Amino acid sequence: MRVLFVEPPKDIWFVMGEYKPPPYGIIQLAAFLEREEPGIDIKVLDCNAQQITWEKLEDHISVYQPDIVASSSLATCNTYAVARTLQAVKKVTPEALTVTGGQHFTATAQASMKEYPEIDAIVRGEGELTFTELVKNRMNADKFESIQGITFRDQDTIKTNPDRPLIEDINDLPFPGYHFVKEHLHEYHFEAMSGRDAPYALIEGGRGCTHTCSFCTQWNHWGCKWRVKTPSRIADEFAYCYNEHGFRFIWLTDDNFGPGGRSVELADELISRNLGDDFMWFIQMRVDDVLTIKHHLPKMRKSGLQWVMMGIESPKRDNLNKWRKGLNPNDAFEAIRVLKENDIFTHGMFIIGEREDTHESIEETRRFVNEIDPDFAIFTALTPFPGTELYGLAREKGWIEDENLSHYDMAHAIMPTEHLTRLEVQEELWKCYRGFYGSWPRKIKGIFSSNEMKRRVNMHMAGQGILKQLRDLF
Repeated sequence: MRVLFVEPPKDIWFVMGEYKPPPYGIIQLAAFLEREEPGIDIKVLDCNAQQITWEKLEDHISVYQPDIVASSSLATCNTYAVARTLQAVKKVTPEALTVTGGQHFTATAQASMKEYPEIDAIVRGEGELTFTELVKNRMNADKFESIQGITFRDQDTIKTNPDRPLIEDINDLPFPGYHFVKEHLHEYHFEAMSGRDAPYALIEGGRGCTHTCSFCTQWNHWGCKWRVKTPSRIADEFAYCYNEHGFRFIWLTDDNFGPGGRSVELADELISRNLGDDFMWFIQMRVDDVLTIKHHLPKMRKSGLQWVMMGIESPKRDNLNKWRKGLNPNDAFEAIRVLKENDIFTHGMFIIGEREDTHESIEETRRFVNEIDPDFAIFTALTPFPGTELYGLAREKGWIEDENLSHYDMAHAIMPTEHLTRLEVQEELWKCYRGFYGSWPRKIKGIFSSNEMKRRVNMHMAGQGILKQLRDLF
């Protein structure tokens, strides 16, 4: 039995600069399958790291002759890449079972099976147990009827089995299978964060979130529950990536790491492992959670924390309430201040294109961002991802004007507002970036900052042509 995992050829999200992430989702699945079914031949093909073009992908499939091919998907904007990958599989090895999953395909399972005949099965929700059972049943006369968590093709019929309960303790999961891509580890980099020559890894500390933001795909995908690994287990994974694979920068993938004590415990665990001075890590936190640990930030910085991303989103409390963020916009000032005081790079995420937005309200957002002064700002267009409450509302109200799924990347405006056309929202997004990254005082301040990360990011972003790329979108 040969199982092939594929990370399709795809474009990077250019607004973050030049980077190449490891294919975390499929190496996690591969590691679990390897542990549960050690006799299976497993191969991971990362087309981005291996520089495999669409034309060469078929050759790799033909040589390996897989029985099952699972394509990584991750986000809605990758939908067409997944379909094209599995089309290639069917062309070369028509008897192979083709599988995908992830947030988009979970939310659109029935519709996607109808739209893309090259997909034989969709693993909905959490993938490890479901995919492993699917592989075992492939070896047992394709008995899929009893497998929880899949939508599958049975000749001309599309069938949906009941959901699978979530794994109770995610500490029992194996370490991610970086050994499957060991020959390409040097390719995984995030130039703005850690430079071209410092390989970076992704580590998962938890699944889900305690919050229910209306535009977010994460909390619903993970069953409206928040399950976490212990700080000790997370630190073990950090040490494993650092010592065994040479990663020097680690991105903790949690959509929200959570409040207070857990972050401090992780810092203690990391300090106790005596990782080198070249070790650094990145975390995503809510503004209010940052404030709960502000007195512990010196310890966090000592543990290697150098970059914190926060979903600040908007200066308007009405917007934050509408999106169920549960934040006070004024807290962003204090969160950014205390992080900077501890030499931790501050990264703010902001949203424009809310239904009531006008030219004036978006200008207010730009002024707010300049006032709170994050080191790095990413502006996004409010995007109705399938599976979110926002998507259901936008579909019901007829707000969605762009159905091209490759544009669902938060850099394309998908909807107008009550006062702005979709093109005007797109132009306002460009103005947000121009106002932040086109400011010469900000550039000069960044290039001569005492914070090494800030100097690197400003130098890198200055050479990326972000404004031109955004301008080319309209």
